[in-house]
Amino acid sequence: MHAATPASFLPTGAVADREWASGLGGGRRLRVLYAVPGHHLLPAVGPSRNVLSLARALARIPGIEPTVAFRRVVEPVVPEGVAVLELDPEGPLPRELRDDAAMRGIGVGEALAYLRALDRFARRELARFDLVFEKGWLFSGWLAQRAVRAGRLGVPVENFVPDRARLHREGWGKRLRLELGFRIARRHLRRAPLVIVETEALKRAMVAAYGLAAERVAVVGLGLDRDLFRPRSQAEARLRLGIAPEAMVWLYVGVLDATHDLWPLLRALAATVRRKPPELELHLLGEGVRRQAYETFVRERQLPVRFHGRLPHARVPEWIAAADLCLAPYDVSVFANGELGYSTLKVREYLACGRPVATVASGVLRELVREGENGFLLAHDEAAWQAFLAAPPSRARLAAMGEVAARTPLDSWEDTARGYLRHSLPHLALPSEDR
Repeated sequence: MHAATPASFLPTGAVADREWASGLGGGRRLRVLYAVPGHHLLPAVGPSRNVLSLARALARIPGIEPTVAFRRVVEPVVPEGVAVLELDPEGPLPRELRDDAAMRGIGVGEALAYLRALDRFARRELARFDLVFEKGWLFSGWLAQRAVRAGRLGVPVENFVPDRARLHREGWGKRLRLELGFRIARRHLRRAPLVIVETEALKRAMVAAYGLAAERVAVVGLGLDRDLFRPRSQAEARLRLGIAPEAMVWLYVGVLDATHDLWPLLRALAATVRRKPPELELHLLGEGVRRQAYETFVRERQLPVRFHGRLPHARVPEWIAAADLCLAPYDVSVFANGELGYSTLKVREYLACGRPVATVASGVLRELVREGENGFLLAHDEAAWQAFLAAPPSRARLAAMGEVAARTPLDSWEDTARGYLRHSLPHLALPSEDR
């Protein structure tokens, strides 16, 4: 074994990439696995898309050989230069895939069976990788610790901390599964030499919830595909999508679930419609467990809301371009300490496309969104949305705010990939010869 590569060895830029490749020596390639036990591979959905974007960025760094692994591969669409594996090839797939969640609704017995499948995967596959990232899930750290046992570096990558205080609201079966998951995750995360999280708020929550040493928790935010998410002509986008040039269009892109809670907005919109029909169209792109309930509510009240379902990722920027205002609602009470822990990729994509954002004043959003300049920070309740709908910003004002939004400093996925490597390399010792 030779000494670990120093963290300062991985600056940004093409020259640095060449230095990084030569630093491995003798054509040596760093084999990196990004395992996603809590999700199936469904490229149009956020968690899958984020992992694939990071893997694509890793593949562009000379000397890096990335592989992704999901519980099951629903759609085998991966970037060039990235390999894909299934963690549980014999495992079940849900009859209806609303999103890429792989653990929703399973009982304790199935969860334990899945852990046994992961152990089989670990014995079969982990020894051929140098570095294993494990995206956070119910049993965070499980695979990362098995990588350590195999003599490799295992790094959990977290974007959420469960709020144990809310467990009393769940049924006994789910409470048991979540409590079991928390205890297992706490044991493994405490043993990890490094844990990567998306935000400072999440780091504080991780330290408090799991008792981690703060110096072993590194913050690396999500990146952005700047080739895809960039300012485009609104007129051209509306022409292609069949949206009237003069329409006031609000847009939400993402999962329709409890975390991204649309109820306050929809109820406020219903109250507004009863008084006077608002001059706007609300377009929702995405799927999720709440879609049916939302559609019933909208249909019964004849609200100006259109559901488009899940669309290919490449089509999302055109919809953002067609919008006047983009939405990112969050119920912050589902997060530990009541503070948003996500790095909120959708907000970054909205801003990069030159569109102002309406969202909550929590976590990293306080830094990304400047009230009245590139967006609006609203309380997550019906009253706040009613007030906003009563005196909505004009299209001209939103267009001007969009120009400001487009100038928001935002990292790329290449920045994120280098950040992961920069923090991991000091903990990594490579064999002196290729395996």
